[in-house]
Amino acid sequence: MALSELSPNTNLNGKPPMILCALENAQRYEACHHLLHLGFEFLRATDLCQLDEGKIDIRGAEAFAIVATNQPRGIERAKLEAHRRYIDIQVVLEGTDRIGWRTTRQCQVVHEAYDPQTDLSFFNDPPELWFELTPGNCAVFFPEDAHAPLAGEIVNRKIVVKLAVESV
Repeated sequence: MALSELSPNTNLNGKPPMILCALENAQRYEACHHLLHLGFEFLRATDLCQLDEGKIDIRGAEAFAIVATNQPRGIERAKLEAHRRYIDIQVVLEGTDRIGWRTTRQCQVVHEAYDPQTDLSFFNDPPELWFELTPGNCAVFFPEDAHAPLAGEIVNRKIVVKLAVESV
């Protein structure tokens, strides 16, 4: 489903949902948060396919990346998750990732309450929309964006850049 196919009952208060764009056009969105430039610059300047799996320091606790090969969960097992302290920039390196999205404001059914240690909360609400994230594109999720990654049917390799919402 494309972002243009949001259902009519989606109330976004005039704001677009998460950012979904080609990585080559990501600089257009850097004004949305002071660390987005750092995250996008890292993604543009790095040979992403050559990165080893694991955590990569970009700027300490303010900006880091995680590279992982992920087993799919399928739509039935994918749960919406949300973060409060970090923004995610997700980029698929190999394969595809089906991801669900819904505003956290619309999430009503808590599966796991927010854990400040992991910066995660999970919800049982259904996503408002689904989309496929493919290599060369990125999705940016802010704290108001609940997202359900790994909902596809194939293994993928992905990098997630984590950017602190507030300076550390």
